[in-house]
Amino acid sequence: MSASPLPPSRSGPLHGIKVLELAQIMAGPTCGMMLADMGADVIKVEKLPGGDDSRGYREPLLNGVSAPFLVLNRNKRGIALNLKIDSAKEVLKRMVAGSDVLTENYRKGTLEKLGLGYDVLAEINPRLIYCAVSGYGRTGPMADAPGFDLIAQGFSGLMSFTGHPNMPPAKTGNSIADINAGILASVGICAALVERASTGKGQVVETSLMEAAIQQTYWQAAVYFATGVSASPLGSSHPLTAPYQAFACADGFINIGGANQANWERIADALGHSEWKMDNRFKTNTDRMNNLDALVNEIERVTRSQTVAHWQAVFDAAGVPAGPVHTLAQALTHEQTLARAMVVNSKHPKAGHVQGIGHPIKFSNHTQPTESSPPPMLSEHAFDILTEFNYSKADIDALIAQGAVASPGLDQ
Repeated sequence: MSASPLPPSRSGPLHGIKVLELAQIMAGPTCGMMLADMGADVIKVEKLPGGDDSRGYREPLLNGVSAPFLVLNRNKRGIALNLKIDSAKEVLKRMVAGSDVLTENYRKGTLEKLGLGYDVLAEINPRLIYCAVSGYGRTGPMADAPGFDLIAQGFSGLMSFTGHPNMPPAKTGNSIADINAGILASVGICAALVERASTGKGQVVETSLMEAAIQQTYWQAAVYFATGVSASPLGSSHPLTAPYQAFACADGFINIGGANQANWERIADALGHSEWKMDNRFKTNTDRMNNLDALVNEIERVTRSQTVAHWQAVFDAAGVPAGPVHTLAQALTHEQTLARAMVVNSKHPKAGHVQGIGHPIKFSNHTQPTESSPPPMLSEHAFDILTEFNYSKADIDALIAQGAVASPGLDQ
């Protein structure tokens, strides 16, 4: 089976950096996709049997291929190793010797038990940047605890102030701890690459779902540190300023951002109620926060009379920050989203046409592509990868016969 070629136009500031991705499911693959989108050669090293666990997320499927796996693994090459077999460990060690970065999200001690911990790999390649993503970090009393996005959101306090008042705790609709941990890992790797350029030495970079979730609490933490009071759910409103939330219109909701006094005064004028600017309940931000329910009622009494499109035009003309509350379908098909290459396409050998979320960082020296290489079939690029690391065809055949390496194309 021939491997899917990487698009020749794929380049970026990390071109020439080789990454071994031993991570799976979401946080680690998010990191790997960020690096790949910035030009790194990311080799996805999947476990055997089965590969990345997200391959088993069966709904929804695209021609039998897991859509969750597809969305996080573009622009990567793939090989699958059974690291319980000594010859597979030797393959990984040889790959480490010729790579810049390794990412993993195994439980603490797992790779060490396999003889593949950082100390061992750093002896092979002192320039290696070893990035570990865990549940709670590799130190502290919970270093050995497993981590999942839901658990991290609860632990961090996020769920205590997400949702609406007097309702049960709610998680964010997305996997914010997983995704942010992946982004933080990519930032840490880039910083370590910069330091290595001057020192010649690699290091361990680590983050966790817990830390990634806690980082999302800046405003609420500011209130707690200043007052000792924990935040509570506010729906879509803001803990520090008003009006700054979603308001009901005749056919949906519109977000209005009155994050400073000038914007509040523009909002009052645009809604046809200039007298609100002198109303003692609403004159200052403190007044508005103290009378938030009354403020929302007054504004919605007006906004409910017209459509979202009507009010968007009114606020645009008045210079008021405002925007519709889209469905995901509306957001992903919006002309601005498409203009910023935030939807990318690829052609997968089994799934067919695949769409994904584009890279959110743009570089003036590199054109943002709208076409990407598809996520790899299981061990799809094994022959090419092993050949690059000086394995002969006979060597590769022997590794496959031993079960150390998966034969390309055996699975999705």
